[in-house]
Amino acid sequence: MTHAPAELATVPGNAIVLYDGVCNLCNASVRFILARDREDYFRFASLQSDIGGALAAQYNLTDDLSTFFLIEDGKAYEKSLAWLEIMRLLGKPWSAFYLLKAVPGPIRDWVYDSIGRNRYRWFGRQESCPVPEAKWQRKFLA
Repeated sequence: MTHAPAELATVPGNAIVLYDGVCNLCNASVRFILARDREDYFRFASLQSDIGGALAAQYNLTDDLSTFFLIEDGKAYEKSLAWLEIMRLLGKPWSAFYLLKAVPGPIRDWVYDSIGRNRYRWFGRQESCPVPEAKWQRKFLA
């Protein structure tokens, strides 16, 4: 079933991760989530895609590609808080990282932003968003 972007953001039972589709670190992070998503909870959209851009606009998210976003239950999370929420949702043992929420947000986000600024230099980038493996294609919003 095809959904308009506004409808996709409110589909119960799934969280949507928005990411930089040409960033090697971001793509590795998506693969990390995919491999550990035992509940089939996460869906993904590249920020460069039409739907990713529409969702980012709908939630008034920055157009800065150096951050991940998580949309869950009509609420958007960004930067380090998005990652902490993703770790929580992945369950044990990954949910233990949620304890880092005790670190003040500005400190967490400073570390996050430092990695984001250097991600292409440290991890590289691709010319275009890679096509997901066949077994995971249904989890990517197009």
